[in-house]
Formats: sequence, structure tokens, C-alpha cells
Amino acid sequence: MGRFLDIDSPLMRVLNRVGDLLILNFLMIIVCIPVITVGAAHTAMHYVLLKMVRDREGYLIRGFFKSFKQNFKQATLLWLLMLLVIAVYVGDILIFGYSGMVFPKAVVIAVLAVAILLLMIAVYVFPLQARFENPIKNTLKNAMILAFANLPKTILMIACYALPLVICYFSTYALLFVILFGISAPAYGAAWLYSGIFKKVEPETEEVADDMSFSLQIDEENEEADG
Repeated sequence: MGRFLDIDSPLMRVLNRVGDLLILNFLMIIVCIPVITVGAAHTAMHYVLLKMVRDREGYLIRGFFKSFKQNFKQATLLWLLMLLVIAVYVGDILIFGYSGMVFPKAVVIAVLAVAILLLMIAVYVFPLQARFENPIKNTLKNAMILAFANLPKTILMIACYALPLVICYFSTYALLFVILFGISAPAYGAAWLYSGIFKKVEPETEEVADDMSFSLQIDEENEEADG
């Protein structure tokens, strides 16, 4: 019995991880309330999650808010850009559904295809912002390259994020679980997927600070290696 309760036992490691995800989910709910902070919050979450999947985690809350502060400006600009795109597509849906006009199938398919493309890019944006130092243009470019170069994993990442919605649709009893883990758990699954992708463009050795913060620059010459 003592082995199961040992701090290094598999059971305790799982329980510690569940606790970390619960705390992280709570942080995300609180920090995202102002809406404008959503981008910085997601960047901070992925900063913490990437360290988790690589067993390099330090102080969760301190690491979260350090990344939040460091990436606030650029992550917020990225979020506002994404918010603009979301607003455009919400407008498209309203027009398609309530305008009374009949649109050619080719137009509807084209709009849907672009939406899927943007979704594929979006799942990499904040993880890249958390891990690499780049201008917004390069972050978006790298996200597009990684999305297509790693298409199966990209699809799995989208599935991870969609899972809470699917669970809620089929079972209202799972709503509490979704509230407690609906943000952090899917992102944790995605982090397991993109961690290996990022390793392809990371140096073999990298000096890491005491709190396990990452600092890495991807320049133009290395962008082709992102695939």
C-alpha cells in the first residue's frame, strides 16, 4: 500500500498531474474573463503544458504568469487578429442562414475550406508564441507550415479541442468534468502532439533558466526546417 502512496509512484504522478490540470483550468477561466486576455492566457497555458509533457515543470502559477506577462502584447495582437477572423465567419454564417439568398455550393465549400485551413493554423499559433520568439508574421507563417507538414497530428489536435464539445452534446452529466478540465485537458493532449513537432526545430542543447523558461529564435533560414 505504501508503494502506491509514494510520491514517485505512478498513482501519485497521475494524481499530481490531474491536480495541475485542474489548477491550470481554473487559472484559464479566471484570466480569460476580460476576453482581451484570452491570447496571453492561452500562450501562458501552453508554456506550462509544454514543460509538463517534457517533465520539466517548475512552479505552475509563477510560470503561467511569467509567460502571460512576457507574451501579453504579441499574444494579444494575435488574439485580436483571430477575433476579427471569427467575427467575419460569424457574419458569413448569419448571411448564409438568415439572408434568404441561395448561394452557389462552390462559394459555401470555399468558405468552409478556408475556415478549416484557418482552424488548422490556429491550433499552432499560441503554442508557437509560447515556445519561440518571432514576429507575428513569422509565427503565422510557421503555424501554416507546421499545420500542413504534420497533417495527421494537426487533425488529432483539432479533435482534442473538439472533444469537450462532443462530450457535452451527448451527455449533460459530463458537464462538470468539462467545466473542471475542458480547457487544460484538451490542450494537454495537444501538447503531447506538438512537443515532438517542435523538437524537430529546436537545438540539441539549450540553456534553461531555473524556472525552466524557454528562449529560442527561429529565423528565416530555419523556417524551411519547420516541416
